[in-house]
Amino acid sequence: MKIIEDNNRVILQGIRDFHPDHTFDNGQCFRWNKESDGSYTGVAFGKIVNIESANGAVILNNVTKEDYLAVWEDYLDLNRDYEAIKRFLSENDPEMRKAIGFGGGMRILKQDPWEMVISFIISQNNNIPRIKKCVEGLCANYGKQIGTYRGKVYYSFPTPEDLSGLTAQDLDICKLGYRAKYIVETAGMVASDGGAALMQMVDADPGEAYEYLMGLSGVGPKVANCIMLFGLRKYASFPLDVWIKRVMHEVYGIEENNTVKMQEYAEKRFGSLGGIAQQYLFYYARETSKKKYNEATGGIEAC
Repeated sequence: MKIIEDNNRVILQGIRDFHPDHTFDNGQCFRWNKESDGSYTGVAFGKIVNIESANGAVILNNVTKEDYLAVWEDYLDLNRDYEAIKRFLSENDPEMRKAIGFGGGMRILKQDPWEMVISFIISQNNNIPRIKKCVEGLCANYGKQIGTYRGKVYYSFPTPEDLSGLTAQDLDICKLGYRAKYIVETAGMVASDGGAALMQMVDADPGEAYEYLMGLSGVGPKVANCIMLFGLRKYASFPLDVWIKRVMHEVYGIEENNTVKMQEYAEKRFGSLGGIAQQYLFYYARETSKKKYNEATGGIEAC
């Protein structure tokens, strides 16, 4: 891969196994939005970036080479060999091969653990468009303004300290519903030691990290596994949502409500790459379901 810096942008030539649609539109992140030109603008670690794919290259706009090397290269997980991962996961698994062929440009983002805790508490019994609105409302009301890009003002994600002194009623403006109580309580728990315990979970073993997360207000098994995968770098984590349960039932023949057997299968079949396998399956199941629905209805969405 060749890195070229040009007028506040970084051009990555020769990059493989990365596509913005597959990476930013697969349920792992909520602060990335697709622009009318097909690019994606997002915020992470207090920085604004726009990413597009053009002429075989990936272009990061509003970024210096220094920022790219310090933040975005790691955040986008560009140093991991996804070609080897895809070969391993596809071996003797034709359905996984289909899923990878459909969304093979996906990479697991290395996101901020605290942001993932709150984002996935918000995700409970929620859909992605609404989750995004709730997250942005939280940032706009309780984060700090960090800049403007393409005429839009962007905000940082509020810290545990920003939220710990609030009440659930203070968060009514963000339309979080019953989740507001969990967010305020969890913010207080994390803020009590300045976030040290949460950050230690990045290097902790998966069992310890899971136990810690399950002790936070509003965090159950599925949310804990999402936080572990997307925020704590625990790539064996295998979150089970409605799409994955359906896939595990229809493709791998496991009873749809037998989550224990699904977790056991994922651990045995996918091992330390369970979370990456889950993301390929999730994107494939969701997008093919959308396609079938659009073909059946002529593209008319339900209310």
